Amino acid sequence: MKLSSAKIAAVVVLSLTIAGCSTLGGNTGKDSGEGAAVSEAGGADLSAANAGGEWRGNPLDNPNSPLSIRTIFFDYDESQIREDHRNVVIAHGQYLATNPSVTLTVEGHADERGSREYNIALGERRANAVRNLMLAQGAADNQIHIVSYGEERPLMLGADESAWSQNRRAELIY
Repeated sequence: MKLSSAKIAAVVVLSLTIAGCSTLGGNTGKDSGEGAAVSEAGGADLSAANAGGEWRGNPLDNPNSPLSIRTIFFDYDESQIREDHRNVVIAHGQYLATNPSVTLTVEGHADERGSREYNIALGERRANAVRNLMLAQGAADNQIHIVSYGEERPLMLGADESAWSQNRRAELIY
C-alpha cells in the first residue's frame, strides 16, 4: 500500500505536535521566567519556584524547606526528639507562630512491641514532645492538637527493625 506525500507529511506533523506536548498542563510559564501553577483535582493551586529558584508557593509545599518534612522519627522506646529532627520541629513551630490562623494535629505512633496501652501512652508522649518544642518557638496552645494511635496505624508492616523504625514516629497533619 502506497501513501501519498501529503498523508506522510500530515502524519509526521501530527506526531511531532503530540511529541512536543510534554505536559498536559498547558502553558508552563517558561517564556515569562515564572514557574507554572498546577491545579489539582481538589482545586488547590500548587506553585513552583520561579526561574531564580525562589519559592513562591505555600511554604509548607517547598521541597527545599524543613516544613516539607511532616514525619518525625523516634528511637526505640523514646519520646525525646532526635537531634536530626529538632530543626524540622523548630521550623514548624516558627511557622505556626507567624501564622496564627493555621492549626496542626500531631499524631503519635509506636511500633508493635509493647502492650496496646503502653504504645498509646508512648505515642502520646511523642506527640507531646513535638507539641512542646513547637510551643517553645511561639506557637499558640490552641493551634496544636495531639492524638495518639499507638501501634494501630503502622506506616510499614513487618516484624523487624526496618519496619519498627518507620512506625516509631509523630506525623504533622495540617
